[in-house]
Amino acid sequence: MTDLSKEIAVVTGGSGVLGKHFCAAMARAGAKVALLGSSQQSAETAAAQLFEQGLTVYPYAANVLDRDSLESARVLIHKDLGNISILVNGAGGNRPLGSSAPDRTFFQIDMEAVQYVMDLNFHGTVLASQVFGQDIADARQGSIINISSMAAERPMTRVASYAAAKAAVENFTKWLATHLALEFGSGVRVNAIAPGFFSTEQNKYLLFNPDGSSTERAQSILNHTPQGRFGNPEDLESALLWLVSSESKFVTGSIIKVDGGFGAFTGV
Repeated sequence: MTDLSKEIAVVTGGSGVLGKHFCAAMARAGAKVALLGSSQQSAETAAAQLFEQGLTVYPYAANVLDRDSLESARVLIHKDLGNISILVNGAGGNRPLGSSAPDRTFFQIDMEAVQYVMDLNFHGTVLASQVFGQDIADARQGSIINISSMAAERPMTRVASYAAAKAAVENFTKWLATHLALEFGSGVRVNAIAPGFFSTEQNKYLLFNPDGSSTERAQSILNHTPQGRFGNPEDLESALLWLVSSESKFVTGSIIKVDGGFGAFTGV
């Protein structure tokens, strides 16, 4: 069993579907977990849902695109829990208008939506790493986990801005891993998890028709996933726990795929 009883973890996007699972996994392993939501209400609601499962996490409001908001959360976390040793950059998502569609070609993609998707996924990851990663750098020990996507490596139809943003996250992960190890020592590690296809609120419009049936796109995904199913949020937990624990102490700058074999399959 992974023991994180000496760790203090921050999860941005903690009120989201995957973010709550990241919080739950580390709380079960003994960490003190700061769950960050875009509002105090969303953070408290998510924390209450985990409390019903017998888990205690600590809710805070923070906007990953606002340094003052992140700094304020950091001050409160220091006061309540102590110095941060784990950061999971879970905040992210997509906007339909930033993607192409049957009635919207590349030439009609909304640039404001593209900017929003890039800001949320990439800039939010960079800014949160600057604010919360400072504790890890100062201690010369700790772990930062970014969340990528299989779309980063193999760009897919429609999700142009999301794929580009996640590709930027992967490049940044490798850059930051190198920079922090060289500047602050081998105890500071940065890695990313690249989930395959998980059904969430952000992508369900691409996977399911209004009547709940699978779209043609969803069936194509399953046909190209050797395990033949969408991922469950629980499938990410063991990868996360491995990356934030001493069991992976010689792993940094890596992108860990959790995709049911999608990235390995040529379709033949």
